[in-house]
Amino acid sequence: MTDVIRHGGAALANALAFRAGAPAATGAKDAPTASVLERPGQAREMLLEARGLHTYYGASHILHGVDFTIAKGEALGLMGRNGMGKSTLIRSMLGLVKPAAGTVSVRGKPMTGGPTWRIARLGIAYVPEGRGIFPNLSVKENLLMAARAGVDGQREWSFERVMATFPRLAERLAHGGGQLSGGEQQMLTIGRALMTNPDLLILDEATEGLAPLIVREIWRVIREIRDSGIATVIVDKNHAAVTSLTDRSMILVKGQVVFDGPSEAVRNDPELIRKHLGV
Repeated sequence: MTDVIRHGGAALANALAFRAGAPAATGAKDAPTASVLERPGQAREMLLEARGLHTYYGASHILHGVDFTIAKGEALGLMGRNGMGKSTLIRSMLGLVKPAAGTVSVRGKPMTGGPTWRIARLGIAYVPEGRGIFPNLSVKENLLMAARAGVDGQREWSFERVMATFPRLAERLAHGGGQLSGGEQQMLTIGRALMTNPDLLILDEATEGLAPLIVREIWRVIREIRDSGIATVIVDKNHAAVTSLTDRSMILVKGQVVFDGPSEAVRNDPELIRKHLGV
C-alpha cells in the first residue's frame, strides 16, 4: 500500500486556508490565491464525505479504499495523472457509479449508491468532463431549465448574474447549445450548474482542450465562484493554477490517496510534483 502523506491533522479537517502567489504556467497567471474563509477554531459543515471507497469497472479495481472530505466554503484540488481514478471517485460519490465497498455521506446523510438527483438536491452541482449540455435547446433554455433555489433558499446566482459573469453567453441566448464553440459550451455548463445555487461545485477538467484565452476566462470565473463562498472541487492538469486557488489538495495514484494536505505544500515541493504530477 502506498503511504498517505497527511499534513495538519485536526486543523486540516477544519479546512484552514493558505495564501500564496500563483506560479506562472499556461492559464495559471489569472488564477487567484486562496483566501481564508473562516476564523480559527470555527468548524464548517461537512458537505461531502467518503470513507474506504472501492470501485470496480468490470474486473478492473479502480479505487482502493479512498477517503474524501470537503467542508462548506472549502476549495479542494483533486489531482493525479490520467487514469488514476479522479473521475471515478467523483462518479462514485455522486451516484453515477456504485462503489463495491465504502460509504458516502452528503451533509451527514448516508447516500452510498443513492440516486444522483437526490444528491444534487442536497446542494451539489457537477460540471462533468465532456460538458453534457442539451444541444437542441437554446442557451437560455439550457440555463432556465436548471434554475432553482439552493438548500437554504438562496438565489444569489440568478439568470442575470450568470449573464453578467458570462457576457459571451448573453450575446448568444437564442443559439442552440450545439452551435456554441467548445469554450462557450463550457461556460454554459458552468452557468447551468450555478443556476442551481449550489453549496458545492465539482469541476472535472473544466479547461481541458480550450484555447488559452478561454482558459483564462474559465479561471476568472472559478475565482469568482470560489470568492462567493461556494465550496469547490477542481480537477485539472494545471497543478500551478489549481494549487494557487485551493486550500487543500489531494493526489491520487492508481486509485489510492498519496497526498492529502495544504495546497501550499504541493507548490513548495517540486519532487512531489515531479513524482506524481509531472508528464
